[in-house]
Amino acid sequence: MIVDHVAIVGSGFSGTLLAINLLRHGMRRVTLIERDASRLARGLAYGKMHADHVLNVRAGNMSAFPDEPQHFVQWLARRGLGSESSFATRGSYGSYLAELLADAQHMTGDRLRILTDEAIELALEGDRARAKLKSGGAIEADVAVLAPGNLPPHTLPAFAGLGRPLYADDPWADDITAGLNDRDDILLLGNGLTAVDCALSLTSSGYGGRIMMLSRRGLSPHSHAAQPPGPPLAIQPENVTSSLVRSVRMRAGAVGWRNAIDELRPFTQFLWRAADEQTRSRFLRHLRPFWDIHRHRLAPQITERLEAMRASGRLTARAGKIIGAVPERDGLRIAWRSRGEDQPEGQLFKRVINCTGPLGDLTRTSDPLLANLYGSGLVRPDALAIGIDVDQQGRALSRGGHAQKRLFVVGPMTRGAHWEVVAVPDIRRQVWDRARYLTNSHWVGMEEL
Repeated sequence: MIVDHVAIVGSGFSGTLLAINLLRHGMRRVTLIERDASRLARGLAYGKMHADHVLNVRAGNMSAFPDEPQHFVQWLARRGLGSESSFATRGSYGSYLAELLADAQHMTGDRLRILTDEAIELALEGDRARAKLKSGGAIEADVAVLAPGNLPPHTLPAFAGLGRPLYADDPWADDITAGLNDRDDILLLGNGLTAVDCALSLTSSGYGGRIMMLSRRGLSPHSHAAQPPGPPLAIQPENVTSSLVRSVRMRAGAVGWRNAIDELRPFTQFLWRAADEQTRSRFLRHLRPFWDIHRHRLAPQITERLEAMRASGRLTARAGKIIGAVPERDGLRIAWRSRGEDQPEGQLFKRVINCTGPLGDLTRTSDPLLANLYGSGLVRPDALAIGIDVDQQGRALSRGGHAQKRLFVVGPMTRGAHWEVVAVPDIRRQVWDRARYLTNSHWVGMEEL
């Protein structure tokens, strides 16, 4: 299949980096479609962040290009913003990506077209992919690529029908502290990285009241060690069953739990792909919460800030399940049942913010384009309903399981096929591979995908 023009829907990290790599590998034309100009090249992760928010990965592993591992470190050094072992700010990383896109546009001229518009429908017609735009126009290309990033979280049943200012479904909204004072209590639904970011955003915005985090298990992300991790394993582990859990525990005793987790990184995707659906389901049901808090860690300085908030009484974390939410004149009366307890508890909160993490179930999305694609059968949910079903080359699978040769998906919504595809080191490799595949560069040196 000859591909001269690729249209990419979404310009966060995945979409932006795919566009840049396509151009680097010789693609004749690339159109990047983004509905929110403020997210161009930055997406959600590196856009609406306070200046003191930092990355959760050291700068030495944040290069945008797998063939230039020191690229971001060198960018930081030229600006006096950090070193290889630093946890750079997310704002700095957003600027880095924006500069890469600007440089690509400068170097390639009209080969790169950036549209501030929204793709609301997509059709595959013969040898073309046609995206209908909200403005009324349309874009035709040889191939379309979906780069939707992380979708907003589900609204829990207890909060159905509730809205602002009592209930906020967007933890990144600019007006998240509007109408609050330091005597008001806030409840964050969730206790993971999203909740941590939200708590820090609230504090950075001047809010000085009390924050409670509530999640099913009450587990909090751990911190990175002061030193970078050691080398990875030399040999891939055999499977993802209980024997692997035992092996990791043994390695943790020998090299520390952080190294025991980190040394699996080169093999995680292969282990996931080799596992059957039942094993994957068991992992998600029983191990995912524990994997997340050990695998996706916080920068040490962020952990210190959270510990200071806890020590002052401003931040608490509870394990429990929401059983009710009743609006009152001064807020929402929340009832929950603590883990291991029979009797419910309750408290009045001025505001409840949904920080439960990204939506993965395609059947529940409110995104117009994804809903249209699902309704038309051009895409389908993966077997575990954590993303969009794709094959090994990243081609979307139709309702009937047919690989769409002119429709690809990149980024976190391919987690059903790869699992570990939410962080920069994994996504940069994915979009590099997709760019090489679409430009036929993967045949160089007899290397196939």
